[in-house]
Amino acid sequence: EVKIEVVIPEKERSKEEMSPNGKASPLIYKVNGTARHYHLEEHPIASNPYHNPKDVVEASVCHVKDLENGQMREVDLGCGKALLIKESGEFHAVGHKCPHYGAPLVKGVLSKGRVRCPWHGACFNIGTGDIEDFPGLDSLPRFQVKIEKDKVYIRASKQALQTQRRTKMMAKCISLSNYNLSSTNVLIIGAGAAGLVCAETLRQEGFSDRIVMCTMDRHLPYDRPKLSKSMDSHPEQIALRPKEFFRSYDIEVLTEMQVAAVDIKNKIAVFKDGFKMEYNKLLIATGNTPKALSCKGKEVENVFNIRTPEDANRVVKLATSKNVVIVGASFLGMEVAAYLAERAHSVSLVELEEVPFKKFFGERVGRAVMKMFESNRVKFYMQTEVSELREQEGKLKEVVLKSGKVLRADVCVVGVGAVPATGFLKQSGINIDSKGFIVVNKMMQTNVPGVFAAGDAVTFPLALRNNKKVNVPHWQMAHMHGRIAALNMLAHGMEISTVPYLWTAMFGKSIRYAGHGEGFDDVVIQGDLDELKFVAFYT
Repeated sequence: EVKIEVVIPEKERSKEEMSPNGKASPLIYKVNGTARHYHLEEHPIASNPYHNPKDVVEASVCHVKDLENGQMREVDLGCGKALLIKESGEFHAVGHKCPHYGAPLVKGVLSKGRVRCPWHGACFNIGTGDIEDFPGLDSLPRFQVKIEKDKVYIRASKQALQTQRRTKMMAKCISLSNYNLSSTNVLIIGAGAAGLVCAETLRQEGFSDRIVMCTMDRHLPYDRPKLSKSMDSHPEQIALRPKEFFRSYDIEVLTEMQVAAVDIKNKIAVFKDGFKMEYNKLLIATGNTPKALSCKGKEVENVFNIRTPEDANRVVKLATSKNVVIVGASFLGMEVAAYLAERAHSVSLVELEEVPFKKFFGERVGRAVMKMFESNRVKFYMQTEVSELREQEGKLKEVVLKSGKVLRADVCVVGVGAVPATGFLKQSGINIDSKGFIVVNKMMQTNVPGVFAAGDAVTFPLALRNNKKVNVPHWQMAHMHGRIAALNMLAHGMEISTVPYLWTAMFGKSIRYAGHGEGFDDVVIQGDLDELKFVAFYT
């Protein structure tokens, strides 16, 4: 940790206040002989976060003997709650809610100085509150704990107790006005979780040069898993960060901008409209492109791949009290079916396999999930596929299956998998495998120096599978890829060792999956599959 305190005599202070470019002077200090510019936000100094006495609350929360080692307790300070933790004889206090979706951390798991969220597996350091595994962007606030006469007291800021989240201190960009529009230090192609976490991590680590993100989307980065889990969410409701955030930390986002080619020799990205941008470091985080149907009539109206909030909103509108056909019992297909089941007149699901999720969860778990769907009025047409989409006046009317069955349909959602969005890299010299995935090492580096890749479009060595190259298209993993890429752009030499994690939610039930099982010999089930209260071990 580097702490810097600058004390300036009164009369010098007014002169020092502004730098020539009209911004507060950045702090400059030397690391390994190279000057690094830091431009930190005006935060209260960390050693005394309670500079406003009116904002502070202090309360006795328990007796020292009330908590055993390894225990957590939610405690009330009158104007908000905190999570009190005892580990190795020491007390710690942090925010009690996970900043991702607000899960109660007291129901999570405490282990080796970290607490893990019970819902989606985000992980926080109990000493600092810092986020160490994802999903989510913010860390937990940390509160002071003191022991007096065998009583445990917590001293906390009222504001932190109410917000229950803490955005890490970030650098800002120095003298943006001096920049040439067509060159940037870091260019990030793609504005999903990987791209955003990369940009934020660079700023958290004190990087104060230009960062540009570009996306084909119309929107700033948003919570993509919600497109199929809560389909009527508007873009601003699911934004990962508000517009002001990007302005505050000088992270530029170019929306509706598609990169057509990358010239690695000259370090230039060429956009579809001809615009060119030079970069020093590049992150490619373009994600996936959904596969389309290849049958007759695929161009009729009201057939959707769900890519954007507008797609999701439109499907809900068209499906209400109407007939819906979903092609593909993928995570997306099944979540959409669950969401529309009580809104649509009918929901039919067409799938090539005999059981949903068979490859992923095995036949027994797949059947239990299928049963839950059937009891919620979803009809399955298994081991068949679509042969034709029929229209009336240009709009979808019927879906014809290869089995000969004809389904009435006002709207069709296609969820038959996806391919990596890497076509634009074909001639670039960046190493891509036979399936189109970008090949990276444990530091998220490609074969080209200064070019990194992250998220759904990559294969990387997975530590828990003896460094086998795998593709893990999960939301949590994309966050971690972005963080590792940023740290290695700054030459930290950080390798990825995360355990993959995903969740899916349907009819108020959630399935959570940890690890990476490409095929398995046996499934050991504990608990009750019929009640959907079980743990399955894939061996």
